[in-house]
Amino acid sequence: MQVAHPSTLHNAASLAGMNKAVLRKMDQRGPRYTSYPTADRFSSDFAVTDYLHAVSDRRSMSAWRALSLYLHIPFCDTICYYCACNKIVTKNRAKASLYLSYLKREISMQGSLFSGMNQVEQLHFGGGTPTYLSDEQMGDLMAHIRKSFTLAPDHVGEYSIEIDPRTVSVERVQSLRAQGFNRISLGVQDFDPDVQRAVNRVQSEEQTLEIIRAARETGFRSVSIDLIYGLPRQNVMSMSRTLAKVIAASPDRIAVYNYAHMPQLFKTQRQINEADLPSADSKLDMLSLCIRQLTAAGYVYIGMDHFAKPTDDLAIAQQQGRLHRNFQGYSTHSETDLVACGVSAISAVGGSYSQNEKTLDGYYARLENSTLPIARGIQLGMDDVLRRLIIQRLMCNFELSINSLEIAYPIVFREYFAAEMEKLKALEEDGLIKIEPEWITVEPKGRLLIRNICMVFDRYLAADRDKAARDNKDAPQRYSQTV
Repeated sequence: MQVAHPSTLHNAASLAGMNKAVLRKMDQRGPRYTSYPTADRFSSDFAVTDYLHAVSDRRSMSAWRALSLYLHIPFCDTICYYCACNKIVTKNRAKASLYLSYLKREISMQGSLFSGMNQVEQLHFGGGTPTYLSDEQMGDLMAHIRKSFTLAPDHVGEYSIEIDPRTVSVERVQSLRAQGFNRISLGVQDFDPDVQRAVNRVQSEEQTLEIIRAARETGFRSVSIDLIYGLPRQNVMSMSRTLAKVIAASPDRIAVYNYAHMPQLFKTQRQINEADLPSADSKLDMLSLCIRQLTAAGYVYIGMDHFAKPTDDLAIAQQQGRLHRNFQGYSTHSETDLVACGVSAISAVGGSYSQNEKTLDGYYARLENSTLPIARGIQLGMDDVLRRLIIQRLMCNFELSINSLEIAYPIVFREYFAAEMEKLKALEEDGLIKIEPEWITVEPKGRLLIRNICMVFDRYLAADRDKAARDNKDAPQRYSQTV
């Protein structure tokens, strides 16, 4: 475990008062680093056999780590215009029944592969809308998971599900708890009716509050709310009203995501009237407001877009240096391999990432042939693992011990990262980081720009820029804006 540097602080005033000129200068496209290398670097050269080798290597370890299990349920009843998820919007419930038959087949295959080392301490259902599944289908799926994997006891394991409050009742929340879920995440985005209509997500405050109350009364350990800033027809005043309502509901965690308008990549976003989108300055004002209002209400700014109560496991894990970042965002379970099932789902086992087929037809065809539906992935080399560790520590702890890296890896840090150190000096001049002989520390106002800081260590981005310069072209527009 990395020992925290004594200068690490949570300074909300510095965060909220960030110089707009610096923010504008740093606002560029960049990864969110739910993995490194990022998923766009995966290759079809990575095959099922590579994944099997990764699992075999894990089995040969003297001590097995617990697993994190992710299930992707891609279906939704209605379309939300802002959404960039891999989803299927349909009223035809038979499609879900067919999907579940194949999903259970994949779960069984993975369970057999991890037999004897298959204890799960973290389970997450994402989508799409997982509660698109009926109560009976969900119960059957959870029973199937328990046949294939060993779930840790309720007080140990973290078992979470994303829900759309428009699709569940109080009785359904009670049933989800009985089925084994102990954490719940609610999509809200914004309570303002004009904003909701602009993104085709009309959801009353009463619906949301009723589900939160039901979750607490039923014994869910944690309730999380997702918000988005930068949506059409949003402004500082409407955002302030939404934040006040969310704070009054007192969720344990709050995520405030930056809306990335990329209609060239996501067709559903073409339904949004671009004239209704807030300006860049308005978005910065909303971000500053979120930080001020949430920290004033007692929430800890975890990083990027996440806030949590000081008593929440996420805040405690960060204090203890156990915070981790994966494809579901920030996580308390750092010492786990991630096994992901479902269309487009991404696993992280050992020094490898692997992604399933992105289409239902491709996903089904692989399973029909009795093979795991892996379409692409990447095997990490030493440089990848080292840079992944650096990015993880900066993202989660906002600091980096140079000595600990030199002990763990055969490098002299300032020599190995000579080019990166030059770029870091420029960030230090902007007041975003502090460079000391043994530490690199992200300053409070640098936390807003942690993606930019981590981008310095991304050799794939550097290669993109070098190639674009040689070809006299712009670098590929793979990512969303960092601010």
